[in-house]
Amino acid sequence: MGTQESRESQEPNGQDRGTARRALLGAAVLGAGGAVLGLSGTARADERHGGGQGGGFRGLPKPTVIGHRGASGYRPEHTFGSYQLALDMGADIVEAGDLVPTKDGHLVCRHEPEIGGTTDVSAHPEFADRRTTKTLDGVPTSGWFTEDFTLAELKTLRAVERIPANRPDNTLYNGRWEVPTFEEVLHWQDEQTRKRGKQVWIYPETKHPTYFRALGLGLEERLAKVLRKHGKDGKNSPVIVQSFEPTSIQRLDKLVDNPLVVLLSAANTRPWDFVATGDPRTVADLVKPAGLKWIASYAQGIGPTLDLVIPKDANGALTTPTTLVADAHRAGLILHPYTMRNENVFLPADFRKGTDPNAYGDAFGAFRTYFATGIDGVFSDNADTALLARADFVNG
Repeated sequence: MGTQESRESQEPNGQDRGTARRALLGAAVLGAGGAVLGLSGTARADERHGGGQGGGFRGLPKPTVIGHRGASGYRPEHTFGSYQLALDMGADIVEAGDLVPTKDGHLVCRHEPEIGGTTDVSAHPEFADRRTTKTLDGVPTSGWFTEDFTLAELKTLRAVERIPANRPDNTLYNGRWEVPTFEEVLHWQDEQTRKRGKQVWIYPETKHPTYFRALGLGLEERLAKVLRKHGKDGKNSPVIVQSFEPTSIQRLDKLVDNPLVVLLSAANTRPWDFVATGDPRTVADLVKPAGLKWIASYAQGIGPTLDLVIPKDANGALTTPTTLVADAHRAGLILHPYTMRNENVFLPADFRKGTDPNAYGDAFGAFRTYFATGIDGVFSDNADTALLARADFVNG
C-alpha cells in the first residue's frame, strides 16, 4: 500500500535486542479462539448487518483478537508458519492475507507488491533484471513487483523477515516458507476447521486496487471468483474482506455478500482512490457521523489506525479518546483498529519500558487502555499477548 494507506509505511528500526525474546505463552491456546461456529464454510447468522451471539462475525469473542499477518511478532509475515502459529495461539481471526496479483493473475499473500524486503528475490540472479522503479500510489518505489512474476516464478522464492533490525529472532526462519496463494489459504482454512472442530476465520485485504486495476489486474473480480469457487462468498462466510480504498469495498459489495471493512489511515490523509478520482474528502471527513453513515451503506465495519481512537501528543503519549467508537457504533459499524505490537518502538511513549527500542514494553497496559474505549477487536502481531490482555480485561 502507498504512503497514506500503509499501516507501517515507515517502519522504525532500532538496535538488535541483546536478550532472547520472551517464551511464547501457551495459556492463550486453551480455548481462546472463541465460539464454535460449525464445520461448514459458513457460520450461522441471520443477516450480514446483524448476527447475534450465535454466529457470524458479530458472534466472535469481544474484543476480537486478529493475528496481524499471522503471528508476525514471531515469524516472517504472510507465511503458513506465521498463520499457523497465530491460530495455535488462539487468535479469533488470522489476517491471511494482503492480496496482490501475479503476472498471470493469481492472488498471492504479500504485504506489498514490492517483494524485495519480504522474499529472497535479491539473491536470485535470474531475476536481477526484474528490479525496477514504479510509482505506487504516487510514491516512487524501487524493487521487484509481484505483477512482473508468474506464479511459478514466485514459488521459487522464499519469505524473509521484513523488519530484521526490530525482530532479529525472526530471521532464524528466513527461507523456510514460500509465498502462499490465496487459494492455498482457503484450503488451509478448511483443513484447520476440520482438525480443530470449530470454524477458522480469515481477514484478507485488497492491496492497491486502483493501481492494479490500471494494469488490467482488477483485484475485486479475482477475489470474488475465488471466494465463489470455494463457497465462501456469503453473508455469513468466515471471510471478512478489508481495504484502504472505499471504492474497492463498494465494488466488492456488488460482487460478494461477505462482511466488509473499510480501513482508515491518519486523519489528514486521503484514500488513494479518492486522490485518483478527485474526491476531496480526507479520513477526518470519513470518521465524522456523516462519513460513517456513508461507509455503513456498503460496509459492516471500519479498521481505523489506533491514533484515530486515542490520539497521541507531541511526545507520542496517549491523550483523550475521541468519539469514534461511539459514533461508529451508532452507525452500526464494528471497529477493528490496527496495530498492537509488544516492542517499545511501536508502543505509545507512556507504555515503553527501558531504553532498548526493541525490548518489550508494557503491552498489557496499552491493550487495557485501548480495550476500555469499547473497540470490538484489534489487530496484533502478538496474538498470545492480546489474548491474555483480553482475559485480564474481561475478567477484571
